[in-house]
This record gives sequence, C-alpha cells and structure tokens, in this order.
Amino acid sequence: MNNELHFLTIAQASALIRARKLSPVEYTEALIRRIETFEPQLNAFITRTFELAREQARAAEAEIAANKYRGPLHGVPFALKDIYDTKGILTSGGSKVCSDNVPQEDATATRLLTNAGMILLGKLQTHEFAHGGPSFDLPWPPSRNPWHLEHFTGGSSSGSGAALAGGMVPASLGSDTGGSIRGPSSFCGLSGLMPTSGLVSRAGVIPNSFTFDHCGPMARTVEDCALLLQAIAGFDPKDAGSIASDVPDYAAALKQDIKGLRVGVLRHYWEKDMPAHPDLAKAMDAAIDQFKKLGAKVEDCQTRPMQDSFDCKVVIGESEIYSIHYDNLKSRPGDFGRDFLGRALPACLFHSSDYVQAAREHRKIIASIRPLYQQYDVLLAAGFGPAPRLDQHKTANFWQKTNVFTPSNVWGGPSLALPVGTSNGLPLGMQIIGRPFDEATVLRAGHAYQQATDWHKIGRAHV
Repeated sequence: MNNELHFLTIAQASALIRARKLSPVEYTEALIRRIETFEPQLNAFITRTFELAREQARAAEAEIAANKYRGPLHGVPFALKDIYDTKGILTSGGSKVCSDNVPQEDATATRLLTNAGMILLGKLQTHEFAHGGPSFDLPWPPSRNPWHLEHFTGGSSSGSGAALAGGMVPASLGSDTGGSIRGPSSFCGLSGLMPTSGLVSRAGVIPNSFTFDHCGPMARTVEDCALLLQAIAGFDPKDAGSIASDVPDYAAALKQDIKGLRVGVLRHYWEKDMPAHPDLAKAMDAAIDQFKKLGAKVEDCQTRPMQDSFDCKVVIGESEIYSIHYDNLKSRPGDFGRDFLGRALPACLFHSSDYVQAAREHRKIIASIRPLYQQYDVLLAAGFGPAPRLDQHKTANFWQKTNVFTPSNVWGGPSLALPVGTSNGLPLGMQIIGRPFDEATVLRAGHAYQQATDWHKIGRAHV
C-alpha cells in the first residue's frame, strides 16, 4: 500500500484509518518521505514540523485503538498556508518582515483541525503576505507546479497547490482575497473552496484585506473540501467579521443528485470580458454539457462586466493592505519583496474619497447580483487556463489586469474551483458560484460533476 498512499483523498484515507487498515503513523511517515524526496524540486514548504507530526500521529493511532475516534479527519495529515498562526511555530507570511514571528496561540482554524485529530506536517509557501508574487527576492524560493516544474502554481496559496498536486499532503487550508484558493486549484488540478465571507474564522490569520479575505479548504476532491469545511465552519467571537449561521451537514448534501438544479452560465466572462484559452473554452462547453446530462436546467445569464468588480476590489483591497503594513512599509521597506512593493505601494495615491466611493460601489454590485441568486441555484464560470511559465513573470500593479475570480470576492458568497480538463499537460479549471451561506448546494453540484468525470483523478506529480 505504501506506493498508493501519496495520492489518497481525505475520504479514502479516513475510511482506511477508521477500519484500522491504515496506520496514521505509517501514513505520516510515507508522506514525510515523499516531502523529503520532492521538496527540493517543488519548494512547497517554509517550515516542516515532522517531529510534531510524528507525535500527533502516535496520539491519533492510540486514540483510535482505544475507540476514541474523533471523526473523518482523525489521523489524516495536513499542512497550512503560512499565514495561519501556529503556537510555537514560525508564521512568516512569506516575508522577511515576519521571519521571527512565533505566535503564542493557534489560529482558530488551526485549532479546529488539530482538535479534529489532524496531523500537522508543516507550513506552506505563500506569496508575501498573501499578496504579490511569485517573488524571487524573498528568503524562500517560489513554489513550482508539479505538473511541469517550469510553470507557476498560482497564488497566493502557492505552497498548498504544490504540496497537494505533488502528493505531499492530502489537505491544506488556503486563503482567498482575489482568487488565492481557486487560482492554485485551477493551475494544479485541485479542488478548492472559497467559503462565504464570515463562515470560517479569520482569527489568527495574517490579513490581506478586511473586506475581501476568506479562509477555506484546498484538497483533491470536492468531497474532501466538504469534510474540511465541516470542521472549520461556524461563528467565532474572536473574528469581528464572523457571522452566526447554521452549519449544515455538508457531506450529507453530496448524496443528493442535481436533477432540476437551476444553473446560470456566465459565458460572457470567458468569451468577452476576459477571453479564455481556446482549450479552456472547449472544456467549459463540455462541462456545461455534462451538467445538462446530469439533469440540471442550464441557461446563459449575465452580470455587470467583470472589470467593475475588479476595479472596486482593487481600490478597497489595496487601500486595506497598505494600511495593514503601513508602519513597516515606512520604517523597513527593504525587508519587503519587490513584487509586494510594486503592488501595495501605489495605494498611497488613493484618497479617502476613492475608498468611500469604492465601498458604495461594492454595495451596488452586491445588490445587482441578488436577482441571479433568486433565479439560479448556482452559477458557472471559467477558472484559469494553463499555468504560465515562472520565467515569464513580471511585477505588475493589480490594476493593470482583471481576474476571473475577483467577482466572487466582491459578491461575498461561496465559489468552488475544480478541474475540467488539461491543455498540453497542464490543468484547466472551472468555478461553481453560489448564494451566500449555501455552500451545501455548491459542493453538491461540484461533487455531482466529479462523480461523472475523471479530471480530479489525474492530478499526479510529474516530478
């Protein structure tokens, strides 16, 4: 079984562990060996916590043997994007600025996963403060895409993309301010969920934007994302943006089919607003046909142009990250990478009136999408096409280009990225977007698609 462990899904590993056919200790050691072998090529980790992982694996194994099973995550290893606080373990934010930052307590999401019995293998690469990148002038080299090492993983949850696609971990938590969960998921052939704003606590997570930050799961399948979300969703008084809401049984929702599901297709996003790679356009047509075959009621629909959401997000988001790091930008600018400076510093040119006008526009954009929430159960949009080469990267200001994922950040509801094909050996991604706090329907739709297709099964490292 050793040779098969690296690409087990959470659900598969969980079933074996519960049946006592897979030892958490054996599983953890297999992944440690995998990391030690391929980390020099992939640069997925900032900090490895192998001794802690071994201790947690032994504890999980003993608990399960004593019939103290905690649930489907018990004994399953994971890793965290290095913006989540971990007690006694470096949380760098991918920046020299925080190279000595060792928190005194865990982030809420960190604590919830360890309480569920998960095993922490380490902290993963992130673009500097979950913002600009990839950067080549930071203490840690950028992550590489396991599908082709010369190519980008996406960001800012770059290490999560590399570690999952490279068979190093079966689970990770990323963050998404403008596509940072869904981008690496698209580029690396993974499933990643940006939950509704306020559903998952951001307490103890280094902020990027108070308005647009979302914390959520990244894994190999939609089912795995549902299992992770179940553990981390819920109100947290430590997070001022947390919203009290019912948390349904996400795994149970996956058992329902999608016959009669009303699906709106945002075709203008990839045909007009931001024309997609031809292979992605073909993959989207095939995905839409698959939803029809599954019994969904599918029709094209339209929102305001993608650029409207992007412009709104840039003014608010860049103003907020500039304010977050203002003191360090002023006193120690040389400790930031060039990419971060190139994106964050121009925000000093914004005025308070710009921020206020953008905030007002934000409310108008949210209001404009509500009729679609009433008309459709989910919306479909393209994700990213094939990942670009790392050597083609150029530092750019955020307002120089739009982003296919940004509208969902502005709307605030859930958005799921999942693989829909390949192009020249690189993955292609799709988005399923839902109503605020209706993750169950989004996950249900994504799972139904994955049950009918195989794209999520081909994500294997080429290293």
